[in-house]
Amino acid sequence: MQLVYISQPFGYDDGILGGILLDARTNNTRDGITGALVCRHDTYLQLLEGPDRMVSAAYARILRDDRHAGVRQLVRRQVTERIFGDWAMLHDPAKSWIWTEDEIAQGVPERASPEDIVTVFEDLAARVREGDPA
Repeated sequence: MQLVYISQPFGYDDGILGGILLDARTNNTRDGITGALVCRHDTYLQLLEGPDRMVSAAYARILRDDRHAGVRQLVRRQVTERIFGDWAMLHDPAKSWIWTEDEIAQGVPERASPEDIVTVFEDLAARVREGDPA
């Protein structure tokens, strides 16, 4: 299963982000989930991939997590291959970002096709494989 969601940070600083990444990496390692988190002060865009039941449980935890507001699922699909198979949770501090703050506020991600959203993560994975640190 591959799932992508977008949310707004409820408070955004290094401590909160570090806690989210630590929790994600711990839980994901335990649950066989991999993925990536693209973030900046106004939004989180995260891809989760792994066993359907585990990804669904992780997403349910995120929906209850008060560090996220306005969580919206953008992509949910079955896949045969993982994009981030070597990463419990890759962190990208918006280096791969394609939308401006105004576009986020106007709901552009919600109108993007699932293919366009997944492409953001495929491009990020390609950059990481080529040695561009994320």
